[in-house]
Amino acid sequence: MRTLVLFFSVLTLSGCSVSHYLKRELKHSTVLSQQHTGVSIQNLDGKKELAAYQSDKYYNPASNTKLFSYYAGLCALGDSIPGLEYLEWGELLIIRGTGDPSLLHPDLPHSKVFDFLQSRKEPIFFTPYNFENKRFGPGWAWGDYNDYYQPEVSPLPVYGNIARFTGEGSLKFKASPSFWNKSMVFDTTASGIERDETQNLFHHSKLAVPQGLIQDVPVRMTDALTVQLLSDTLKREVKLINIPLEIELKKINSIPSDSLYKRMMQVSDNMLAEQLMLLYASANGLPLNTEKAIAHAVKQHMSDLPDRPVWKDGSGLSRYNLFTPRTIVALLQKIYQKVPREKLFQILPAGGKSGTLGNLFKGQEPFVYAKTGSLSNNYCLSGYLITKKGKTLVFSFMNNNFTRPSSEVRSEVARILTGLHNKF
Repeated sequence: MRTLVLFFSVLTLSGCSVSHYLKRELKHSTVLSQQHTGVSIQNLDGKKELAAYQSDKYYNPASNTKLFSYYAGLCALGDSIPGLEYLEWGELLIIRGTGDPSLLHPDLPHSKVFDFLQSRKEPIFFTPYNFENKRFGPGWAWGDYNDYYQPEVSPLPVYGNIARFTGEGSLKFKASPSFWNKSMVFDTTASGIERDETQNLFHHSKLAVPQGLIQDVPVRMTDALTVQLLSDTLKREVKLINIPLEIELKKINSIPSDSLYKRMMQVSDNMLAEQLMLLYASANGLPLNTEKAIAHAVKQHMSDLPDRPVWKDGSGLSRYNLFTPRTIVALLQKIYQKVPREKLFQILPAGGKSGTLGNLFKGQEPFVYAKTGSLSNNYCLSGYLITKKGKTLVFSFMNNNFTRPSSEVRSEVARILTGLHNKF
């Protein structure tokens, strides 16, 4: 009898039972029945899947792409973000960007780059010569230019490449930086604050931003605007000069790397993810070019993944990105080997507690630490799951091409993963 009990105990914890549970739940799920679904589940540091359902098929990952950008950052950057490169040329200071997004960013720690620039007495010139990117990534929705989640990519972002409008009551609102006050246009047809597509004119109605609320609007970034914003903030002229700097440059670090990673993961900040890939390029001696950064990262650090990723941008905004669930799980294994568990679980959203998972998996101590990924008709969740028996599993649950409300798919994914947590 004891042998029989032991046999069933082992069976309960086996990959076979996890696989049976997953296939049963997917088969009987009415929510997931008319979409494309792929799932991969492994033991931590395991080489074989405990359970898989179409895990070798490609799916649009949405913001699960940020896991790849995060790993690229881990491979290229140290504890601090390289914020600026500069050349002291006679009585001039020539600066160029590394892609670092932290300078005057309203949601990141204070950047040491600002203190450095403020302390310099020489005339300052900014060169964007090393920047090879377009302002938007491939496969981005151009009609989203006014939405907070799609700031433009630039070599030296300032104020996060956004204008922030805060409602202050009595039909008043505040623009930050105040530089944008002169660019406001009253317009009774506007809903909230709407920027012109090709220029920085911000149309607003009387009740542009309700009291206590914030609206971030991406600005149309140009090299000229970068030096204008720097000049306005530093209270001294910064000039534009478009020249190559072929000699070795000095560097200034800006903020702790983890502070960038944490915000990028917790709120799924697209701008930080895009700029992170430019930081990767800069750290590896490449031009500021996302395509070249991705090609380098895949070749140098991800060539051992099960399926070659179709990886087009840093954030996951691109509709061209395609990854397989088993490849994302393999990447999560690599991330876990690089980052201490406690730190990693602080950076990732925690189910029922923080970030984009704050409203999912409620009512228990966090047992899911994962990255969400959402686009219209797509929802993916990939990360780490701790079972009631204390086992840590690595999973990727990808859902594409559904027509139901995203909330229903999120809830169904949470239900299935909660069952996995409770049963194993």
